[in-house]
Amino acid sequence: MAWVQEEFDALWSHPAATPLAQVIVQDIGRIAERQVIFTVPDWVEQTPEDEAPDPAPAVIEAPIYRQANGLWPHQKYFIQLAYDAHHGPWGKARYILADQVGLGKTLQLAMTAMLIALTGDKPILVIAPKTLLWQWQGEMRDMLNMPSAVWDGRQWVDELGIRYPNNGVEAIRKCPRRVGIVSSGLITRGGEASELLLGKEYDCIILDEAHRARRRNFNRNKPYRTADPNNLLRFMQAIAPRTRSLLLATATPVQLHPIEAWDLLDVLGRGDESVLGNQYSHWRHPETAIPLIMGEQTPPRDPDAVWEWVRNPLPPAEEARDFAILRRALGADDREAVVPGDAIARLGRPERQRLRRMAPDLFQNHNPLIRRIIRRTRDYLEKQIDPKTGEPMLDHIGVQLFGEGEHEAISLPPYLRDAYQSAEAFTKALGKRMKGAGFLKTLLLRRVGSTIFAGRKTAEKMLAEWEDVEVEDAEWEEDETLDSLRSLSRTLTAEEKEHLENFLAALEANQERDPKYVQARYYLFEKVWWDGEVRKTGWLERGVIIFSQYRDSIQWLAEQLTAELPEEPIALYSGPQTSGLMINGEWTPRSREELKQLVAAGEIRLMLGTDAASEGLNLQRLGSLINLDLPWNPTRLEQRKGRIQRIGQVYDTIFVYNMRYRGSVEDRVHELLSERLEDIYGLFGQLPDVLEDVWVDVALGELEQAQRIIDAVPRKHPFEIRYAQVEPIDWESCTQVLFNEAKLEVLRKGW
Repeated sequence: MAWVQEEFDALWSHPAATPLAQVIVQDIGRIAERQVIFTVPDWVEQTPEDEAPDPAPAVIEAPIYRQANGLWPHQKYFIQLAYDAHHGPWGKARYILADQVGLGKTLQLAMTAMLIALTGDKPILVIAPKTLLWQWQGEMRDMLNMPSAVWDGRQWVDELGIRYPNNGVEAIRKCPRRVGIVSSGLITRGGEASELLLGKEYDCIILDEAHRARRRNFNRNKPYRTADPNNLLRFMQAIAPRTRSLLLATATPVQLHPIEAWDLLDVLGRGDESVLGNQYSHWRHPETAIPLIMGEQTPPRDPDAVWEWVRNPLPPAEEARDFAILRRALGADDREAVVPGDAIARLGRPERQRLRRMAPDLFQNHNPLIRRIIRRTRDYLEKQIDPKTGEPMLDHIGVQLFGEGEHEAISLPPYLRDAYQSAEAFTKALGKRMKGAGFLKTLLLRRVGSTIFAGRKTAEKMLAEWEDVEVEDAEWEEDETLDSLRSLSRTLTAEEKEHLENFLAALEANQERDPKYVQARYYLFEKVWWDGEVRKTGWLERGVIIFSQYRDSIQWLAEQLTAELPEEPIALYSGPQTSGLMINGEWTPRSREELKQLVAAGEIRLMLGTDAASEGLNLQRLGSLINLDLPWNPTRLEQRKGRIQRIGQVYDTIFVYNMRYRGSVEDRVHELLSERLEDIYGLFGQLPDVLEDVWVDVALGELEQAQRIIDAVPRKHPFEIRYAQVEPIDWESCTQVLFNEAKLEVLRKGW
């Protein structure tokens, strides 16, 4: 074996050799002492009875560690927090995960669900928007090697694509995997399926995009009136007592008022007195509690009054020294969430004085909102230093915006200006006779604001048959009002028909190239940028995703681009049946999973996507983003950016270009919001969904109403969410590994 040593020495001493990364050195050391735990019961039983099994053996060799970047500190912190709470004194994990877009909420929740499933025996239910169902299943499968099944509306489909035929909706109660994933639209529509889900008990329920569970009757002037919950909120209120742990995920727990977060907190508190206390708790009265939290009212100082806020629920001893002293004086361990009111008689004078002193701090730093909302922003994590490594908790990814200046808006050529004016006239005419239904009233303006091609196709279909009009927006597919939209008359009046005909005539009068294509081409092939000291031309070299709300628009753009780039593979990412590759003008259907893999492997550098690609898609290999149109739901804009501004991005700074026509609805809204956008984003972490109404009002000419909506957005956050703590957790040095087949055996068990 001398030649082996000789070869090793030559390589080791080679002048081009570089030191191994510390993470590799650490993993080699771990593998050298690796021990396999062959069954889940063995893993559980080696832990003391009052402690949770160490999660490290169950996760350390998951694909996320073997094939990707591993877990970041903030992700591990939340997983450990929720897992410990599930096995802690109260035996329940009840949290709102409100991390900013792009910080890996899905992975945190999925791994928490896996650990809970391995240590329990009841079902795990994940509720997510329809557009995210397969993303959830794919991320579980690919990152965690975790089986699951998706209810596709008719049957369960497991992680291998195997379908489980059934004889009706009753089969939803018999998921073939421990983890079942269902659409929030299924709940929103109500009916037998949701009732059947309510008939079971669960170890854990996860609700993604939880801000969709909200009250119908929010009124800023009367925020505390009794809530009229929408179907999703009502379902969550009903099912909360039937699950041990409950995790809600949303980047915007507050949009206009903290009562919105309070409604979610109320869901967490149903079936768990440690959240808001029992039915007699002062914390269950938001009209009293929220003004105290916000500093609008002076907190009580009388010990007897403070005691009523402290005791119900009494915070855990570990939260602060004051609570540890009170629990010790009362002889109450952490399993006791609520202590009787007359227990104050057991407190001595020092403890009563302590109650007086702690009042301000109680409402500012120890209220239920702070205790239950976990919210980390990218800026916070980029500045937080990991004491173990001396490096930031998260690598900084800068954003360079293009298209924001007034001079950068695209001028409308005369023919397009005429067409746009006709589209606006049609929208206003339709608005006069249609009550509500802002989506349909403004559809033509949305489409022509995307591309001329999409606008023309929409007008032609409206003149032919409304039922042929494409509806791609996932939120409208699942909205409770969809049935009422379908029932509206689609018969055009003579005035409306005339406006549509004028619109088409203006477009036909001139065959100039779409100005948006000219701009897209310039940024792809000619826009100068610098890579260190090297001058580069065209964003295509960095990799680009181009977003549009509409399949018509990206199909048209792909056909234009493939003529100039015949050898370039162009990916189109939209619906399950409409995604594929275009090369040299030839179209080949490909699954969305294949397209993701090709981007990850560096084989595709140009992707065109609808908003189906704006959620749950990881495109860290692409360094640039072009918004062919601006979605009227501003959350979509942030979600699009989150596809490339995320963990693992290969560039230090990403480029984002937002296109808009000068004088368009988008341009007028941009002008109205320009002074507020940065403030609003800084307060909420992303733009609230409620601002979508601004676009609709501007399109209908109701500028005063649009301004009122903008002014209603708070100028300072109604409460500061301080629960941004991240503590280093070492799973990477664990030498014990839970046998993969043992995990799969548990996770493959059905309900």
